[in-house]
Amino acid sequence: MPVKRRVLFVCIGNSCRSQMAEAFARRYGSDVLEAASAGVYPAPMVAPLTGQVLKERNIGIEGHFPKDLSEVLHEPFDLVVNMSGLPLEIPRADRIEWIVPDPIGQPEEVFRSVAGQIESLVMRLILDLRSEFKSWNRGA
Repeated sequence: MPVKRRVLFVCIGNSCRSQMAEAFARRYGSDVLEAASAGVYPAPMVAPLTGQVLKERNIGIEGHFPKDLSEVLHEPFDLVVNMSGLPLEIPRADRIEWIVPDPIGQPEEVFRSVAGQIESLVMRLILDLRSEFKSWNRGA
């Protein structure tokens, strides 16, 4: 059986986008991945609208808090999803870039729109990982 892929979602403050991505990945893709998130410059707290928008989708993030990228780099990751817009060098990990606007300081509708975009991207990633697992199971 293939091992789950360890995926790190990164944004600027680990208060909105990467928290959303981690929450969606844990909710929908726990069969193929282990998700974590961090920020390049972590905020003091998760933005309240992040929790609200996720709660509207029946996803709770109670107990989540912003983490500094340096706090998680001692862990091995297979894939880093960078939404920060900044160049990242994470050793021993594949990297992909997602261009997702930062909703900090924006109204609820923007948070909802960003959450929808991130949910779609995470679902596509999960489907790709599931395809890899199917290929592995077929011996391809």
